[in-house]
Amino acid sequence: MTVTLSAPQDTDHAAWTQLYRGYADYYGMPMTQETLDTVWSWIQQPDMAFYCRLAKDEAGQTIGLMHYRAMPSPLRGTHIGFLDDLYVDPVHRGSGAVDSMLEALRDEARGHGWPFVRWITREQNYRARGVYDRLATHTDWQTYQLDT
Repeated sequence: MTVTLSAPQDTDHAAWTQLYRGYADYYGMPMTQETLDTVWSWIQQPDMAFYCRLAKDEAGQTIGLMHYRAMPSPLRGTHIGFLDDLYVDPVHRGSGAVDSMLEALRDEARGHGWPFVRWITREQNYRARGVYDRLATHTDWQTYQLDT
């Protein structure tokens, strides 16, 4: 399957919303209209280092999304990339869409001068981890969360 990636336009809002709701459902996160409106507004802000790319198939159907951003790395004295969200519609999983999306992300990172992009995923996300293990390096960093 040929996948193209592009920044979302106003006409992509409904497709983005559907995919982002699917992503939130997968992770068991409640998704409110306020959250959707906030994230969509971030995507529309040209001066914010927060990006969205939508994956579309040959027919122009939106089949996936990714959100990523610049993240300071003080030890390196530079910014790196951080992939917050990556989601492919379940019907299109196994199609090679994620490979195309991560390759496009690699190109975007190079364009921003980021030496690498990091992300986290759920331990039990075995299908995605199989792709990640093939295309990226699994680091030895553990993730912690300090709730407030």
